[in-house]
Amino acid sequence: MKLTVLEDNNTYIDMYYLGEPAVSYYIEDGNNRILFDVGYSDAFMINAKKIGIDLDKVNKLVISHGHDDHTGGLKYFFNKKRNIELISHPESFNYKEDATGLFIGSSLTKEQLYEVSNLKLSKEPIQISDNIIYLGEIPITNDFEPRYAIGKSIVDDKKVEDMIEEDSAIVYKSDQGLFVITGCSHSGICNIIEYAKKVCHEERICGVIGGFHLFEVNNRLEKTIEYFKKNDIKLLYPCHCVSLKAKIEMGKQLDIREVGVGLEINL
Repeated sequence: MKLTVLEDNNTYIDMYYLGEPAVSYYIEDGNNRILFDVGYSDAFMINAKKIGIDLDKVNKLVISHGHDDHTGGLKYFFNKKRNIELISHPESFNYKEDATGLFIGSSLTKEQLYEVSNLKLSKEPIQISDNIIYLGEIPITNDFEPRYAIGKSIVDDKKVEDMIEEDSAIVYKSDQGLFVITGCSHSGICNIIEYAKKVCHEERICGVIGGFHLFEVNNRLEKTIEYFKKNDIKLLYPCHCVSLKAKIEMGKQLDIREVGVGLEINL
């Protein structure tokens, strides 16, 4: 597998790409060319062109959840119909708003996506390449990672507290163990990893990249660090929605790695 970061909050010094508070990864596994999330704008497409990645060769697109920093690029990517499979949770493209009423959902609706792609919505895991699995809906198994609402969404024509139950991830099965790829980890990064172990029948975790939604130095962060240490995770790439002070605290006890647009990971 080869993973290239097309969009992240950060860019590397002397690598002149566009950064934004968003996520987009380009992944190659065998003959499959996979996009995981599409950022907030068309910046991921601009960066891909600069890096030398042809997004017209993408045959699978996975969306981690419905927030606009992961789905905003859909309207740019699908400015023409593409014969690709788009995989996500059934609630990913529901209307979403934050606590102030500001729209924070997908730039394209479910109906629009059916018209321009082969949209596949599932709460269950889906095999998307020889070695990569979409996890579907994540069960909550750790008491320190409960779900909590961020704004509201419309489900079955009713506006409800948005628990972001659609939040998911993908996992690559390598010879060294599992490599987990997340968007924001609203479901809890440790909950996600535990479910990846169950789905893949593998206890070894060789690495994790993505947002962990950790901002404060608190019990949740401490328990997460303990979990990473217990699982002996060697390749840790916290990014996007992980604050500087959370990274500093993690770095005191773990070997965390820098992430920026253009980062390439080969496994």
